[in-house]
Amino acid sequence: MTHQDRSATATTPRRAVVRWLLLACVAALAILADQASKAYVVRHLGLHESWAPVSALEQVFRFTHVRNTGAAFGLFPQGGAVFLIIAVIVSAVIIYYYQQVPSGGWLIRLALGLQLGGALGNVIDRVRLGYVVDFLDVWRWPVFNVADSCIVIGVGLLMLLMLREERRERRDAAANDETSESSALDQRGEGASCR
Repeated sequence: MTHQDRSATATTPRRAVVRWLLLACVAALAILADQASKAYVVRHLGLHESWAPVSALEQVFRFTHVRNTGAAFGLFPQGGAVFLIIAVIVSAVIIYYYQQVPSGGWLIRLALGLQLGGALGNVIDRVRLGYVVDFLDVWRWPVFNVADSCIVIGVGLLMLLMLREERRERRDAAANDETSESSALDQRGEGASCR
C-alpha cells in the first residue's frame, strides 16, 4: 500500500463523519427552530387565537395557533397515525438515500437535512401531543409551521438541483453529438482527399 493509498483511506472516514455531521446539524437546527417556535406560540397564543406582528400586513400574514391532526398544511385531518408512520418511513428513506449522494453533493445533503429535520419536527409533535402545532398563517394558504417550511424548501431545492443536472446532461449530450458529427465529417473529408 503506497503513501497516497493510505492517506486516501485515512481521509475517507473523516469525510464520511463530516457528511453525517452536516445531515445531523441541519436536521437538528430545523428541529430546534420548529420546536422553539411552536413552544413560543403555544405559550403566547390561545388555540385559534391570532396575532399580526405587522398590523398593516394582517390580511396577508399573521400567527394563528391551530392544531393539525392531518398532513402538512392541514390536509387529510383524520390521518394522524398514518402520517406518523409515513414520516418515519420518509425519514428512513432520506437517511438511506443520503448515503448514496456523491461526495460533492453538498446542496443535495442540505436539502435532505432540511427534509429530515422537518419530518422529525412534526413527528415529535405527533408522538408528544397527538397533533401538530401550526401557526404560520399566510394569506389564503392553509396554516403551517417551520417544519413544513423546511420540508418544502428541501424538496424545492432538490427539484432545482435535479433540473440543473438534467439541463447539464442535455447540454453535454448535445456537445457530444456535435463533436461526433464534426469528427465524422472530418473523417469523410480526409477519406475524400486521400482518393
